[in-house]
Amino acid sequence: MGRGMLAVFMKIPFAELEQTLAGVLRKLGFAEERAKLCARLFAETTRDGVYTHGVNRFPRFVRMIRAGTIDPRAEPELVAANGCLERWDGRCGAGNVNAHASMARAVALARDHGMGAVALANTTHWMRGGSFGWQAAEAGCIGICWTNTLPNLPPWGSQEALLGNNPLVMAVPRPQGHVVLDMALSQFSYGALAAYRKRGEMLPVDGGFDAEGRLTRDPAAIEASQRPLPVGYWKGSGLAVVLDMIAAMLSGGLATHQIPKDPEREIGISQFFLTIDPAGFGGAAEIADGIVASIGRYPGQRTLELRAENLALGVPVEPAVWAEVLDTAR
Repeated sequence: MGRGMLAVFMKIPFAELEQTLAGVLRKLGFAEERAKLCARLFAETTRDGVYTHGVNRFPRFVRMIRAGTIDPRAEPELVAANGCLERWDGRCGAGNVNAHASMARAVALARDHGMGAVALANTTHWMRGGSFGWQAAEAGCIGICWTNTLPNLPPWGSQEALLGNNPLVMAVPRPQGHVVLDMALSQFSYGALAAYRKRGEMLPVDGGFDAEGRLTRDPAAIEASQRPLPVGYWKGSGLAVVLDMIAAMLSGGLATHQIPKDPEREIGISQFFLTIDPAGFGGAAEIADGIVASIGRYPGQRTLELRAENLALGVPVEPAVWAEVLDTAR
């Protein structure tokens, strides 16, 4: 979620973007390799066109580290294991680095068992969830992962935000281009709403309710009411409930109603990472190719196109955001 070209932007070479972010993270207490990984995940998110969850989110990430909300030195810790399922504690470390470690562990478990699962508690915002779908697919695995969030989505028929939009990612490996679905459970994520508002655009379809309870395409009105539509109306609302429940139950962590509502104190998040290694079954890739051929386009295809474009021409970054990053880097 969160795609869409920015109204005003500058082009930064990918390597410069990655190196600059890593320099900031080292100053904030990250060890060298963790700084490089965290910076790469932020830079790749923007490179792939998910502008709202990449560099645009970096200043908030820095503020949360300085406030002590995120511990740059914390690494996830194994709590319990049961066959191909493990429970880990993220220890309030960097959310994207914790999620990357969790998906890597799920892939390793799938190599041994055919399937692998990691339930992660006590972590922080993972930024772009799709990063970890791409990670699984690049390792040759089917990947399914999701996170709960602070309460920011009203249950169907309610006006009060009690559910999380609980992003869900599903990825299928394919040599000709991985299929990666990355979706929030609100019709438009809050990041997407902000992007449309900054560009001065209306949403292409109704995305939520205004203060008077009327369906609207006005992103600013939805941000003000905090009443985005769940995908599929009541079906998306129900899916948000069960994803939150499964992540919290398996990780032993917090559920949405227990997570602080302040975006800059969004800690204690619960996540789940499931991988399946299809290598033992012949013909899986051909089946995926046949499905793609039958429909022409697929989730993740636009990402690959934007990736190539932004690597060739430079990664789009808002000047004000880049100035803030450079100021922090000094």
